[in-house]
Amino acid sequence: MEKQEFKRQLAALLKRNARMANQEMADRLGVSEPVIAATIQEMENDGDIMGYTAIMSAANAQDEVRAIIEIAVQPERNLGFDRVAERLARFPEVVSVYLVSGQYDLRLEVVGKSLQDVASFVSGTLSLQEGVKSTATYFLLKKYKEAGVNFTKETKHERLQIVP
Repeated sequence: MEKQEFKRQLAALLKRNARMANQEMADRLGVSEPVIAATIQEMENDGDIMGYTAIMSAANAQDEVRAIIEIAVQPERNLGFDRVAERLARFPEVVSVYLVSGQYDLRLEVVGKSLQDVASFVSGTLSLQEGVKSTATYFLLKKYKEAGVNFTKETKHERLQIVP
């Protein structure tokens, strides 16, 4: 298997479960455990792996409010949206920043302690930033799936019997 394909498969295993034992990954990919450990270290050193995170149940997120903020931005000459995006990413309330296609240019995920905290951040800080033309805020109400993990119990659907 070529090195890039091996790294892609290793990354897929880590995305699914970053706590999977190196020996289990080695068994699944048909290599030795030291090869896995060395490749993970190489990927971390190269910046391919930038961190690890835990997916928390919805019950553990009750003390926070999450919102998606869409932002229309005035792009800067020779820099496009990069400088504005980098500046917005520095705020501790901002969890994620994406450049997107569509009516808005940037999509942020923001966290606060209450609806009012998020609203104050948007109106008092975010919307006043240089280059921000307009915003649209969507509060997240319920989590069904995150990073490939379903939060709902799967229900079995039975076929209805059709009787003539």
